[in-house]
Amino acid sequence: MKRLLLTILTLTSLATVAQPARDRVIPNDPSKYRPLTAVHAGAGKMGYTQLVGSKEVTSNFLYLHSGVIEPKSGIGHHFHHKIEEMYVLLTGEAEFTVNGRTSKIKAPAVVPCKLGDAHAIHNPSNQPVRWLNFAVSETKGRGDAFDLGDTRVGAAIDPIPVFVSGRLERDKLRANNPAYTGKGVLYRRVFGPDIFSTSWNHVDHVIIPAGSSSGQRQLEGIEEVYFVIKGNGAIAINNDKAALKPEDAAYGLVGENVTITNDGREDLEILVIGTSTTKQKGLSLQTTPGKPKAMVLQMDFKVPKQESEAFEKMYRSVYVPAMLVQQGYLGSKLLRLYPENISKEIQAEPTTYNYQIQISFDTEENRRKWVASSQHQIAWPAAINIGKEYKWRGYDVMGEDDQTQNKR
Repeated sequence: MKRLLLTILTLTSLATVAQPARDRVIPNDPSKYRPLTAVHAGAGKMGYTQLVGSKEVTSNFLYLHSGVIEPKSGIGHHFHHKIEEMYVLLTGEAEFTVNGRTSKIKAPAVVPCKLGDAHAIHNPSNQPVRWLNFAVSETKGRGDAFDLGDTRVGAAIDPIPVFVSGRLERDKLRANNPAYTGKGVLYRRVFGPDIFSTSWNHVDHVIIPAGSSSGQRQLEGIEEVYFVIKGNGAIAINNDKAALKPEDAAYGLVGENVTITNDGREDLEILVIGTSTTKQKGLSLQTTPGKPKAMVLQMDFKVPKQESEAFEKMYRSVYVPAMLVQQGYLGSKLLRLYPENISKEIQAEPTTYNYQIQISFDTEENRRKWVASSQHQIAWPAAINIGKEYKWRGYDVMGEDDQTQNKR
């Protein structure tokens, strides 16, 4: 109890000294751009800077880069094994390549570069183009690249892109949406989690009219990075407020309450990138208060020591195969009690039950169908013939964070 109380106090103190909102806002200053040539073996030159990096967030968001691609210049054909990117064209027109197929894309537009897809961008015009690059990695803070030595200069052009792309157009936005509840806010989810293989969760295009706000949004299971396309306003993070101006970037962390307000006279247009804090699609944690996500039955057994091997074999060879064919079966675990010396060391509650089988179904109704099935008439006797005493309890699953799924 003392240790739990200390943990709660520590978390509370950390919350009170959270990073001020003004430190979350990063200006995009072209005078500080770093000059680069032959980026990924591409043509010409460009300037770029990093606005938000992996150290600023807890999710697997890797970076937000901003820059200018000079005329007759670009980023060469390359791919990544561990990260996904999304190129954003803010001005002009450029040639985008995905897996060797090239099309002209006109700003304002977004092109995701999905995991394992080779990609490039080339500016064949006589004018510089403004560009952003968002990235999310499979592993926190890790990036990689493999260059193909292809500038894509003079590439054949497909009149219709054969790769995923999206445009940031006002007429596609809709008001009265549940994601951004402020009065008159226009919104469109350009890309959802199904587009990506990493923990990238969404790409939102949002316009907040003068005098309105996004509405307070709690970041449950996600973190967000914001880029101001145009307009002036403010971002409030847990009621701590900071100003926003065109081309500023900002970010909100998991669990925080974020409100973006338009304090100017014109529309405030922002691009919102959301990353889940797990690699599972969407939220891994239950988000509907009071509504079960699934159910779990815990069955405790007293298994004689000499029968331990037989009981474990029964679980693998009889019990699991019998459940695999059942409707709504989600998974199971076989647990063996710690040895007595470890149980005493951790001050575990004394018990004479030394094994537990946990089974999970999507609903209690489907679990009962399993109990009534012919397969159960084989599996259950096999279990209780070895586990001489038993008891059970049923639970509704109200939240879940299964990190083993993320490592597969």
